[in-house]
Amino acid sequence: MSLMSEMSQKAFDLGVPISVHLDVTYRCNERCVHCYLDHDDHGEMTTAEIKGVLDQLAEAGVFFLTFSGGEVFMRRDFFDLLEHARRRLFNVKIKTNAVMIHEEEARRIRSLGVDTIQISVYSHRPEVHDAITKLPHSFDRTMKAIRFLRDEGLRVTIANVLMTANLSDHYHLQKLAAEMGVHYTVDPTITPMMDGDTSVLALRIPGEELTEVFHNPALVANMEEFCAPPKAPTEDDLEGYSCSAAHSFCYISPYGDVFPCVQFPLPSGNVRKQKFLDIWNLSPQLKEVRSIQAKHLTVCSSCSHVNSCTRCPGLAYMEGSMRGPSTADCEKSYYRTGVPTANMLRQGAEKAGGMPLVQIQPLAVSI
Repeated sequence: MSLMSEMSQKAFDLGVPISVHLDVTYRCNERCVHCYLDHDDHGEMTTAEIKGVLDQLAEAGVFFLTFSGGEVFMRRDFFDLLEHARRRLFNVKIKTNAVMIHEEEARRIRSLGVDTIQISVYSHRPEVHDAITKLPHSFDRTMKAIRFLRDEGLRVTIANVLMTANLSDHYHLQKLAAEMGVHYTVDPTITPMMDGDTSVLALRIPGEELTEVFHNPALVANMEEFCAPPKAPTEDDLEGYSCSAAHSFCYISPYGDVFPCVQFPLPSGNVRKQKFLDIWNLSPQLKEVRSIQAKHLTVCSSCSHVNSCTRCPGLAYMEGSMRGPSTADCEKSYYRTGVPTANMLRQGAEKAGGMPLVQIQPLAVSI
C-alpha cells in the first residue's frame, strides 16, 4: 500500500475529513450541455467567509483540497483564496476549463505550489468541444492554457466526460494528451441536475457502447482484473462501505452548504451557520450516510457485484434511496463484466445475444 493510500485509509477509519471539495462559485464562462449546475449567483460566500472556512478545514485535519466551480477564475479573488490555502499547507488541486489562464496566471499557479490542474476537454476536434461548451474558440484557448501550464512544469490532467456528442473522440483526445505530455482521464458519468432535473441524462452514452470503453487497455489499467467476472462477496465485503463520502471526504458549495459529496445532494449543514467540525461530527445526515454498510443495501447486498461495483450512493440517492441501487453503476458493472446485476435481474432483464431485453429506465429523481 502506498503512503497516500495508507494515509487515506487511516483517515477513513478514524473519521477524519482528510479531503474536501470546495466550489468557490457556480458562475461560469461556459455553458456545457451536460453541466448539472445553476450558474446564477444566489449569494456565494465572500472572500473573508471562504478564508474562514479554509482555516476551519485546516484545524479539522483536511489535507487534500480541491478548488472547483463553476469556473474558479470567474472570482477575482481566486488567487487570494489560493494563496491563503497554500499558507494553510493544503495539497491543492484546481478544476478549471482554463480559458482564463495565460502565461502570467500559469507562472503564479506554479509559484504557489499547486499540486494538480484538472482541465475539462471534450474532444480533439475544436468544433465538437466548442459545441459542448457553447463558448466559441474555447478549445483553442484551453489548449493554449494547457501548454502554458505544462511549460511551467505543472502537473496537468485532461478530464474527458463521455457523452453522445463526443463518444467517438476519446481515443484521439487521449493521443493528443500524450503528445502534449499531460495525463488523461475519461469518465462516462452524466449526473442529474442538482435541482433534480433528469433531462440531461439523455446525453448518457448507450450502455452497449461502454463495452468498448471498458475493454480498451489504453483507458483501463489492470484490464484482466477490472473486467473479470465478479467474485462472491465475503463477510468483510458486506461489512464495508460504498465510498469515502461523509467518512473522510465532503463537499462545500459556494453558499456554504455541506454535502457528503458533490454528487450526493443531501443537505447536511451550512458553514455560515455552524462550525465545520460541528457539522462533520454532529450532522444527522452525515451520521446516517456513515451508518450504511453494504449489508444494509436493499438490492445490492444480494448482488454478485457488491464488492467490485462503482456504486455511487449519491446517484442512488437521486434515484430514490441512498440504500438502493444506482442504475448507471449497475449498467457499468454489466457492460464491464457481462454479468447482469441483481437490480437488472430484479427489473426483469434477461440476456439475449449478450444484451438485456429490457432497456434500463432513466433515473426517477426525488430529492
